[in-house]
Amino acid sequence: MRTIGLIGGMSWESSAVYYRLMNEAVRERLGGSHSCPCLLYSVDFAQVEALQHAGRWDELAALMAEAARRLHRAGAEGLGILTNTMHRFASEVAAAAPLPLIHIADATGQAVRAAGLSRIGLLGTRFTMEQDFYKGRLAEGFGLEVLIPAEADRHTVHRVIYDELVQGRVLPESRAAYAEVLTRLVEQGAEGVILGCTEISLLVDQNDCAAPLFDTTRLHAEALAAFCLEGWEG
Repeated sequence: MRTIGLIGGMSWESSAVYYRLMNEAVRERLGGSHSCPCLLYSVDFAQVEALQHAGRWDELAALMAEAARRLHRAGAEGLGILTNTMHRFASEVAAAAPLPLIHIADATGQAVRAAGLSRIGLLGTRFTMEQDFYKGRLAEGFGLEVLIPAEADRHTVHRVIYDELVQGRVLPESRAAYAEVLTRLVEQGAEGVILGCTEISLLVDQNDCAAPLFDTTRLHAEALAAFCLEGWEG
């Protein structure tokens, strides 16, 4: 199999889920004690979070590029960024290391289109919901119309991610609040909803929404495992 390089720790709560899902995907395909060959560069998320909220994007771009270079030197044959928001720097990562980058929005867009949907809701950090790097890729690459929550709901979604989920806190009142946000997105016309932060699936699942949910953590992890399996010569 090919070895995938992972830029993780954003947060480690979801990176741990990625690791499990990738290994489960390989074991399901190959059986026995097979697992996924990977290299992990895990950052200190406190630093990343502070830079994000300060708008110091140039420093974050440099951090992500350096992570890509380190994984390339360590022997990675492809790269994955284990977070939706930091795909803002997909171009910088791809430029820093001459390796294939398996993009989370591509895995997600393919799944949405395969389900026959074209009008999709998006939950995530405020950066992912409001900036164009993610919505634009879904629109341009997959012809999707992307809906985001109203301002008050965006505030709730963002706050729960940073104040609770990345710290391992999963609260029933926040699950109820997210369920209400999901309901309002469907009422806006969303045919399904992308869980566009890798921590959100720690809080809600399909039972919380009448429309299909697309778990970016699982979809991306399966795409990363598939990349590794393309090299299988068993």
